Amino acid sequence: MSLTVVGSIAYDAVTTPSGSRDRMLGGAATHFALAASFFDEVRVIGPVGGDFDAQSWETLQTRGTNTDDVELVEDGKTFFWKGEYHENLNRRETLETELNVFESFQPKLSPAAQGCDVLFLANIQPDLQREVREQCGSARFVAMDSMDLWINIDRDSLVQTIAGVDCLILNDEELEMLTGAPSFVAAAREILTWGPSSVVAKQGKYGAALFTPEGYFALPAFPIDLAIDPTGAGDTFAGGMVGYVAAHEGEAVDHDLLVRAMVYGTAMASFNVEDFGTERMVGLTGDEVTGRVAELQRMTTFEHRPIGLRS
Repeated sequence: MSLTVVGSIAYDAVTTPSGSRDRMLGGAATHFALAASFFDEVRVIGPVGGDFDAQSWETLQTRGTNTDDVELVEDGKTFFWKGEYHENLNRRETLETELNVFESFQPKLSPAAQGCDVLFLANIQPDLQREVREQCGSARFVAMDSMDLWINIDRDSLVQTIAGVDCLILNDEELEMLTGAPSFVAAAREILTWGPSSVVAKQGKYGAALFTPEGYFALPAFPIDLAIDPTGAGDTFAGGMVGYVAAHEGEAVDHDLLVRAMVYGTAMASFNVEDFGTERMVGLTGDEVTGRVAELQRMTTFEHRPIGLRS
């Protein structure tokens, strides 16, 4: 079994109603790997600069994540993002973005990375995602993320890339924007005709929904008393979900497997928001994850006892 992720590795500066951090490890590939590493060996592909310190390397390698394919640009600086969350974390404002080494990133995959069983294409330029997908031709399951930027400026390339993957993971508004459909439900069902066999609509604090030709499944977010920082929650969700799929080598990736995988992704995302950046996920234990999955099952299961209804 092996799992490859291609995406950003970054430093973030974040302010939320609960406090702030001036410099913390982030990036889509980082958050994904921290969650997926509970399930399988993860190989991370992404660039960092000479400012990427020893503690960051150690965090990225949590639970044995393989960083051999991380590109170190000694004379460059690591991608940096600064943002602020307002009110109840419903609105995020980007204050600063420095692409740095990420601006000229051209993914370089070792034979081991190319031979992955499962591949996740985190949010990068769609042409680069497609190039990586073509290099990993033997992958039995390929999932991808994207964002509104590429929908607005590179939609044709994005649609072409989507056609070559098994699962598209986007938030509900992005699905509607991508298709022009009046609802994310209609949007997801349209995208299923483009090539993917599954679509996941992320709905933030409201949970997520899965669409496949076999059916539909929705799951609420796990209720927590206080969300500290939602940065990376979507990538953590993807890491839990895709990691679970990777752990089931030889099992058909059907609706039932993806339902179970989405539950693990939901549990992982709920831990991510309980602290800033990667702080909660680094110390997270398998027993904690298993316990929260059990709670999600308890919360969402009921016994149907039909009664006669008045007409």
